[in-house]
Amino acid sequence: MVAGPTNPSTSCTSTSCWRAQAPEAIGAIHTVDTIKHIVMWKVAGDSAQTRATSATKVKRAFEALRGRIPGLQYLEVGVDFSAVDYACDMVLYTEFDSQASLDAYAKHPDHLRVREELEGLRIARYQVDYVVAGAKA
Repeated sequence: MVAGPTNPSTSCTSTSCWRAQAPEAIGAIHTVDTIKHIVMWKVAGDSAQTRATSATKVKRAFEALRGRIPGLQYLEVGVDFSAVDYACDMVLYTEFDSQASLDAYAKHPDHLRVREELEGLRIARYQVDYVVAGAKA
């Protein structure tokens, strides 16, 4: 067994420590559990134009959260174009690095501000949270 070079981030020179670092050094794929949080809404409005305006406000408000919430790895907001009567008007798709990060997001001041700001624009809400075990990191 050959020990690899010193890991500069830990000043470690032992073979056992290098082994812990070796997968990164050779480009191995690491996996982690990812928490997916998906929310769909119907938005307020008497006409297609009013609903489109509401959807635009919701979309902009949630997109402004990018980079502001610890553990929020991905955020996407989509607006439905099918216009079928049973469809929701929009969807929020997010990925978190842990359940703790999702829990913290629910209480984060920026998220709470967005929820308050959008009060009354979203008239129905559907949510699914699930774990994707071993997602590529």
